[in-house]
Amino acid sequence: MFKATTHGITVNVLPVYIDERSDPKSSQYFWAYRIGIENQSGQTVQLLSRYWHITDAVGNVEEVQGDGVVGEQPVLADGETYNYTSGCPLRTSSGIMVGKYTMIDQAGKKFEIDIPAFPLDLPDHTPSIN
Repeated sequence: MFKATTHGITVNVLPVYIDERSDPKSSQYFWAYRIGIENQSGQTVQLLSRYWHITDAVGNVEEVQGDGVVGEQPVLADGETYNYTSGCPLRTSSGIMVGKYTMIDQAGKKFEIDIPAFPLDLPDHTPSIN
């Protein structure tokens, strides 16, 4: 589990390699990741958008941004947690992801929270430095 806390909001990430959706002979690898966003900021906030910086084992970078997560822009009251699962395909057997969420508070102020960096490595393989 990987964790980052920004402005009282904690993001936990658990990546899992999905063998059934991968085809190493065709250079297709797939990871799912489960994210929990726990709001302990003392106020209600809403997740507006996401930004991902994904780097594969040979240094190729993909940046992904868009509204919300998995089609939602969840509102989290203080003390609430929002969980979702998504996925990431790669052309290499390892990589790394890191990102940010843009949030808005009750006063209409936008701010960013960190998504911790987490590895995308095959099980039982020595992780590579990306």
